[in-house]
Amino acid sequence: MVEMINTALMRTVMAAGRLRQRFSEERGQDLLEYAMLGGFLAAGLVLLGAILVNGGAFTSMACGIGEAINMNNVPLVGCP
Repeated sequence: MVEMINTALMRTVMAAGRLRQRFSEERGQDLLEYAMLGGFLAAGLVLLGAILVNGGAFTSMACGIGEAINMNNVPLVGCP
């Protein structure tokens, strides 16, 4: 009976060690981080380009939203 308990405990300890070793591996993590960074950078550049090209449209849209929300009829800064 004691030998059976020892065998079960030993298998559990060995399985936990293998699991810990598997989760500590960082294979491919750097590549994923660089891909995510590149994606965020590309999305930011696209957004910046859209704002620069359509700046007037974004300004008028923001002014329209501000006028719709404006409850006190205060003139909005930067809006015609």
